[in-house]
Amino acid sequence: MSLIHSLTIISIYYCLFFIIPNVNASTRPAIINVGAAFNFNSTIGAVATIAIQAGIDDVNADPTILPGSKLVINMQDTKCNGFIGMIGALKLMRKHIVAVVGPQCSKIANIISYIAKELKVPLLSFAATDPTFSSLQYPYFIRTTFSDVFQMQAVSEFVNYYKWRQIIAIFIDDEYGNNGVIALADKLAEIQCNISFKAALPLDANQTDITSLLARVGQTETRVIVLHANQITGVTILTVAHSLGMMQKDYVWIATDWLASKLDSRGPLAPQVMQAIQGVVFLRQHIEESAKKTQFVSRWSKLVKKQTKEKFRLNSYGLYAYDSVWVLARALDEYLNDGGNISFTSDPNLQSSDGRSDHLNLKAMAIFNGGEILLEKIKNISINGVTGLIQFDQDGNRIHPAYDIVNVIDSELKIVGYWSNYSGLSVNPPEKLYSKPSNYSSASQQLGDVVWPGRSKMKPRGWTFAKNGKELRLVVPNRINYKEFVSKNMKTGEFEGYCIDVFTAAIKLLNYSVPFKFISYGDGRSNPNYGDLVQKVSSNEFGGAIGDIDIVTNRSLHVDYTLPFIESGFVVVAPIKKYSSNAWSFTKPFTDNLWFATVSSILLTGIVIWILERRDNQLFRRSGGLREQIVTILSFSFSTSFFAHKETMQSTLGKIVLLIWLFVVLVIQSSYTANLTSILALQQLSTPIRGIESLIGTGYPIGYQVGSSAESYMVQELRIPRSRLRALGSPKQYAKALELGPEKGGVAAIVDELPYIELFLATHCQFTIVGSGFTKAGISKELAIRSRHVNSHSEFVREWRTPKNP
Repeated sequence: MSLIHSLTIISIYYCLFFIIPNVNASTRPAIINVGAAFNFNSTIGAVATIAIQAGIDDVNADPTILPGSKLVINMQDTKCNGFIGMIGALKLMRKHIVAVVGPQCSKIANIISYIAKELKVPLLSFAATDPTFSSLQYPYFIRTTFSDVFQMQAVSEFVNYYKWRQIIAIFIDDEYGNNGVIALADKLAEIQCNISFKAALPLDANQTDITSLLARVGQTETRVIVLHANQITGVTILTVAHSLGMMQKDYVWIATDWLASKLDSRGPLAPQVMQAIQGVVFLRQHIEESAKKTQFVSRWSKLVKKQTKEKFRLNSYGLYAYDSVWVLARALDEYLNDGGNISFTSDPNLQSSDGRSDHLNLKAMAIFNGGEILLEKIKNISINGVTGLIQFDQDGNRIHPAYDIVNVIDSELKIVGYWSNYSGLSVNPPEKLYSKPSNYSSASQQLGDVVWPGRSKMKPRGWTFAKNGKELRLVVPNRINYKEFVSKNMKTGEFEGYCIDVFTAAIKLLNYSVPFKFISYGDGRSNPNYGDLVQKVSSNEFGGAIGDIDIVTNRSLHVDYTLPFIESGFVVVAPIKKYSSNAWSFTKPFTDNLWFATVSSILLTGIVIWILERRDNQLFRRSGGLREQIVTILSFSFSTSFFAHKETMQSTLGKIVLLIWLFVVLVIQSSYTANLTSILALQQLSTPIRGIESLIGTGYPIGYQVGSSAESYMVQELRIPRSRLRALGSPKQYAKALELGPEKGGVAAIVDELPYIELFLATHCQFTIVGSGFTKAGISKELAIRSRHVNSHSEFVREWRTPKNP
């Protein structure tokens, strides 16, 4: 019995340790079919073919992943053709595949994503970078590389780093090109830049088409060109641009990552091509240096020799393709470990109900039952691959998107910096910055030195005058007054004035010529309407305007202004009168009644003190007659007016009266001194107007300059009735209206812009500015730029009136 018992125990242990695990393994399928869809004959596709097969082989050789199962890859050539790609996808789906590595082209991904959604088969694309793909529209599309939205953000920040404001976009007219340029335009708009010319090329563009397009690009003024194309067309564009002289100094060529994959895979191109792309800056997906990457790169030559006789090197898309296989394998392993199985169900939507034959054999396609669960496993993956950490955010994008910024110098590819969405532009690799706080400040944005086309190391200006450009037509108001600002010399026909001087001084600062032409606006008999002038600029009748034009809100909605170079704001001007200084000027501070009251108070105080002190005070009991007593009273009274009295009061009442009187004397002296100083040193207004508030309250007529915005401001903002306003056309009319005054048909004051008033007051000293300046929202008041270093408008007036040496 002991022997039988022992054998029984051994049998149980054998079952526990050997038979049960084998039962578990037997539930896994021996073969798991996966698909791959891309363009075999492209540079990216040739690299991806080897990388995907290497990934399949490595997964199958690893006993720790998918034990008991073998991945079998079914590759389909899409040729980057929408129709062929769709047919190829249908063929793949008949083989009951659980996932597809690919597609490569964005337009193919757009088509077969609908098939994948219907059959619940995840797509792991290693090269479709179309930024418009979203997890809501394409739930089974997963991008194992980076979306072009990040690449276009890197391009826009590179453009902003060099302070360029306009670019030209050359692109292929398909989903990849159009959607990429749309993303670029959005990112440029965020930094107040724009695409001045979108140059689209057809998919089958030949050299003639490219030459014609580049000729149009060369006619424009923008010199910053972003090239978003495929490898074949992109290289041709750069070669033709070189032959047309568009790879010279002042040009900037920025290529997206298509050029990186071309150069990384095919090595230095033909000498004539390398010569053509000198100075080009391009982007390449940044992949962190790691042991896994180094090991895979070292194997690459053997992998290529094993599968093909053609020689090409590894590019970043090959690394993403290799990692895509491992992402799928890890997700499948988790799916099977959690009890999932590989099973398919017929799609009722593909079953023919009319009895017709199924020429496309759609019935052979079936829904992957575990597709949704496998999709979630992929989205939640977190592994370290040859491309670094593979993890997806809530929008389905890989975390830590980053790009190398590479400059073509001779036969070398020099990395001048890096971009990441964590810290922007930097000369340090992004992985060194992830451990530090994110810093996107302007000061932290750095790049190395770039050698631009034409072997120039100076930053290109980014634009030049177009070869077919017309001269700049600038409208200038033909004023009849205040010609110091702008006027037309009737003898020479030339325009002159302060505004013209500022413009010509700015033009001289440019290191290139600007053809322009001044066009007079106005009949020369009255000031033109500045609102109509601005409207003509807004309607593109003129290229711009030069003159003393107010920066007003409603005008700013239609035209752009330079920064103001003359101080602005409204002021009120009123007449003044001056008191003449003579021998009797000291009597002016007090009126006759006040003088009489003052003298009477002096005498009365002396009499009261004399009465109160006569009995006890010896100084007021002097011997003598009435005459001597009167002299004593007068002497004491007037001496107290200057605090010079010598008498001491004896009585209490006398002391009280004297103290009160001395205080009154102090007040009288202070008031007299202040009034006399004001009369002798200052001017006094001849009207009660003290500013705009008091002017509104008087009800008097108000003058303004014809054509000035002061009229609309007083009517619309200050609510002054238009009937109170008087239009005046010249400084002479200003002076005459102010001198007449409101009682004789003139005006009480004038409201006008400060620059005009300062010129007016320079020759009319009988008027002055009352109150403080005022303005409304939209009218510039601060002096931002003063050309010719004029420190104040008064200095400008003096400069204009100072005779100049011949």
